Amino acid sequence: MNRFDLTGKTAIVTGGNGGIGLGMATALAEAGCAVHLWGRNAAKNAAAVERIKAQGGRAEAAICDVSDPRSVAAALDETLKLFGRVDGCFANAGVGGGGRRAFIERPLEEWRQLLSVNLDGSFLTLQAVARHMVERAEKGEAGGRLVVTSSVASLYGTARNEHYAASKAALNALTRALAVELARYRITAHAILPGWIETEMTKRATNDEKFVNAVMPRIPMRRFGKPEDFAAIAVYIMSDASQYHTGELFFIDGGYVLF
Repeated sequence: MNRFDLTGKTAIVTGGNGGIGLGMATALAEAGCAVHLWGRNAAKNAAAVERIKAQGGRAEAAICDVSDPRSVAAALDETLKLFGRVDGCFANAGVGGGGRRAFIERPLEEWRQLLSVNLDGSFLTLQAVARHMVERAEKGEAGGRLVVTSSVASLYGTARNEHYAASKAALNALTRALAVELARYRITAHAILPGWIETEMTKRATNDEKFVNAVMPRIPMRRFGKPEDFAAIAVYIMSDASQYHTGELFFIDGGYVLF
C-alpha cells in the first residue's frame, strides 16, 4: 500500500506521456490521484493513459503545446471539465541541451529558442493553474502544489550546454519566488532536480562504459537514479504531509551535488 493516500486529488503532468514524466504520473495515479497528462503527441498520450488505467489508475490526456497560451487555456478547461479542480501541477515539458557547442560559438537564435521552450512553457502552465488555485483559495478551498522539473546542471553548470543550465536555473528561481508570493493562498512551489536518471532518453549515456566510469565515482550512492526515485518525490509533494514544506529544490542525484 502506498504510504500517501492522494484519493480525491487531481494533478496535471505536462510531458507526462514518457520518461520521468510518465513515471511521475503513474506513481501519482497509484497513490489515488486523478492525473491529466498534457502532451503534443496524441499516440503517446493514449499509450500513457492506457498504461496507467491498466494498473488501476485514473488518467486522461489532452493534446497541448505548452508554449501556446491558447493551447494551455484549452487544456486547463478540459482538465476542469473532466475533474472539476486541480490540486497539483507538474511542469515537466521541455527540451534537453541539444546544440552542444562552445559558448563563444552559440548563435543567439539557438540560445533564445531553448530558453523560450523551457521557460515559456513552464510560465504559461504554472500561471494558468495558479490563477485557478488562487480563485479556489479565495473561496476558502485548499491551495495546491506547483512543481517544475529542473536539473543539477542549474547549479553546477555543464560544458557546451550553458543555455540549458541557464534555463533550469531560472526555473529554480521562479519556484522559490512563487513559494513566497503564493504562500498566503496555501499554494506551495518546488523544483525537482534530477541527476542521471535511467530512462530511454539517457540510455545511450548510461550504457556507455566510458561515461559510466567517469561519472559513477562522483555519485556517492554508486548507482544511477530510476524513474521511481523521481516519482516518489512527486507523490510526497502532492500529499498532505508536504503542506508546510515549500520553496524546496529536491535533488534526485544519489548525492552527486554533495561530492
